[in-house]
Amino acid sequence: MRLFWRDQLALIGFTALQLAAVAVVFWLDGYKDFRVAGYALLLGAAVFLAYLAYRYLTCRSFYLLLQQGQPRLEESVQGKESAALPNALGELLQAQYRHYQNQIIEGERQQRNHITFMNHWVHQMKTPLSVLELLLQDGGDPRDESMREETERIRKGLEMVLYMARLETFEQDFQVETVLLREAVNDVILDNKRLFIRSFVYPDMQIGDDLKVETDGKWLRFILQQLISNAVKYSAGSRSKVIVRAYTSDRAVILEVIDSGAGIPASDLSRIFQPFFTGENGRRFKESTGMGLYIVKSVLDKMNHEIQVESKAGYGTTARVIFPFAAR
Repeated sequence: MRLFWRDQLALIGFTALQLAAVAVVFWLDGYKDFRVAGYALLLGAAVFLAYLAYRYLTCRSFYLLLQQGQPRLEESVQGKESAALPNALGELLQAQYRHYQNQIIEGERQQRNHITFMNHWVHQMKTPLSVLELLLQDGGDPRDESMREETERIRKGLEMVLYMARLETFEQDFQVETVLLREAVNDVILDNKRLFIRSFVYPDMQIGDDLKVETDGKWLRFILQQLISNAVKYSAGSRSKVIVRAYTSDRAVILEVIDSGAGIPASDLSRIFQPFFTGENGRRFKESTGMGLYIVKSVLDKMNHEIQVESKAGYGTTARVIFPFAAR
């Protein structure tokens, strides 16, 4: 109602001015008895009020829709008005709504095709990569070790692409299960044993045998892979330990990956979860894509877990994954 009166304010002012002009004409023409003039003014005002009532009734739903502020798009295109302007606006909104729906459908189709292609391409690349790894497995040439390192980097890069593609359809790929933390961490450490050996870094697992969390096991292993490989990479050559420990705090289970490596400069710490951000360490070590921690943070947010990173340049980093309400 308030929006309607605001819209008609100029018309009300104009009509009042027009009725006042009629009264002035009566006065200037010598009619001193205002009973006839008052009747004319009253009749004109009554006709005008009847028009406003008709206008409000025919456009009521239109004004209510505008007053809602942010209606759903489906609601904004429903209904027909008898007034010409609201009806024309409704038809325009319907045409735009159909156009945007078609664009959304086309965008979703292209996204599905893109994800399907990426998954198919990654699996195709894994086959020749596995053949190369088998050929290099028993080789005694010193160059074979360098080639094994490169094939390992390729495999991890392909897995990163695959998980990035799956992130777009996370809800379809998500499956909650009970995961033994010690078993999951041990699997990731074994997968990275060559990285540990050639980096002269040693794993130190401090996790109880019975510590469990409810999460997606596949995504948890990806998260551990990123955190542990980062800890090893930025501690390379230090002959130090990468400590992976887990403990309970109130009702939460907390998993920590601690290294004594290069650490993260304070200026970069607030930006490490941004996509494609590599920072000072990325420029120094020249192997960072800037996507690992971004995917880790995105996945943990979707699973209602938390991640915290504490670091000091030159003194190492602690990455902390918190599973709230996991302790029994």
